[in-house]
Amino acid sequence: MKVTKLPRNSSGLSGEYFVAAELYRRGFSVGLTIGNAKAIDILAEKDGSTYQIQVKTIRSKKSVGWPLMERQIKDNVIYVMVNLNFEEQPDYYIMTPGKVRRFHKQYKTRGIVNLGPVHKEGKCLNDWKSIK
Repeated sequence: MKVTKLPRNSSGLSGEYFVAAELYRRGFSVGLTIGNAKAIDILAEKDGSTYQIQVKTIRSKKSVGWPLMERQIKDNVIYVMVNLNFEEQPDYYIMTPGKVRRFHKQYKTRGIVNLGPVHKEGKCLNDWKSIK
């Protein structure tokens, strides 16, 4: 089935719902924070521990990476970078703030977490066990 292109504002929300579903499958209780310009997308709880999760979404493997300004990287947040892939299942890259900073490049007017090096390293891909 050929998937039509999503509007830009829909891909971010799609990524959040995909991540919430994956967390539910793994036994987490999940709450989505809906709206723009928020610091946290998902609050998740499991076995008495609470996690703050920020989701960044791109649409395809042709993307350079996930837009994120350096000042937006927070120390107490887990980052799940989603590549929707459209024709396949999404890829999830679960990262600590330290890993996000390692793969991050800040330019004068924008920042990006580079997909190429993240994918090449491979350690973050579907690493749901790192949320603990």
